[in-house]
Amino acid sequence: MKKMKKMLALVFTIVSIMLYMSCENDGGDSVINLQDGVVPNMEKITTTDQIIDLVTVTNGDPINLGFSASIAQGSAATTDIVGVYTTATGSVYNGVLFSDITLPNEFSLSADDIVNAFTELNNPSDLLLADVLVITARFTMTDGTVLNLINEDGSPNLSSNIRNTVLFSTSISYPVSCPSDIGGNYTVVSSGFSTDGAPVNNPIVNFSYDVVVSDNGGGSYTISDGVAGVYQDWYCVPYGYCFETEGSFTDVCGTLSGTWTESFGCEINLTGVINMDRTLTITWANCFGDTIEEAIYTLK
Repeated sequence: MKKMKKMLALVFTIVSIMLYMSCENDGGDSVINLQDGVVPNMEKITTTDQIIDLVTVTNGDPINLGFSASIAQGSAATTDIVGVYTTATGSVYNGVLFSDITLPNEFSLSADDIVNAFTELNNPSDLLLADVLVITARFTMTDGTVLNLINEDGSPNLSSNIRNTVLFSTSISYPVSCPSDIGGNYTVVSSGFSTDGAPVNNPIVNFSYDVVVSDNGGGSYTISDGVAGVYQDWYCVPYGYCFETEGSFTDVCGTLSGTWTESFGCEINLTGVINMDRTLTITWANCFGDTIEEAIYTLK
């Protein structure tokens, strides 16, 4: 019954965007409706690097992070392009990449540009595996109010509706990682168990299902069905979960991780590895305690 209660919420889901955002001014916190604020649209230039390639940086070869920035809505007196650099150990650095610029515009960053923007970084060798550079815009309004879209601790300073909208991207991320190319059509064989009493096929053993893993660039991937058909097998008949739900993961030099919310409203956490034979070994668990202890992805 726990999943039935969650499923009822789907009936009332309305696909809409509540356009508001939380912003900071130089005198304290405030909440400003989007009609009085500004949000950017940030896009990576596809012909440039989509990650901070650790191999390239280690070899001393040049990298080129190219991106564009424009105004999605609103207007500002001045605009800066800012970065938040989060290390794998959890330290967060803040820096200004480009000051007092006009939008729309295109920009490019080298490894030295990144290092020069953050006082905590001394040279490109400080760019380490699993670090992440997030880039966005900071706006100053005519009354002096400063709109920061990311807080100093790296947390978003925006409503979830704006962060998740498909109409524009308020930030872009460049992980320090290795080149990744594992997109394709896969057959997935899953084994695990449900904590719910309704599924007939429980525990599930060697359940086969085909998915598409789509390459979004920069080591980021989307799975056409994040649970590879398991939810449909378990929950279609008792709860009406007879459809696919996209999942996602990021590949960081062969280590896979991802988090998304399925249609019961429950978070799923995925971990995995890329094997020597190019198969993927993935495990996932949801907030109910359902677990797939092993899912083997094999390219078709």
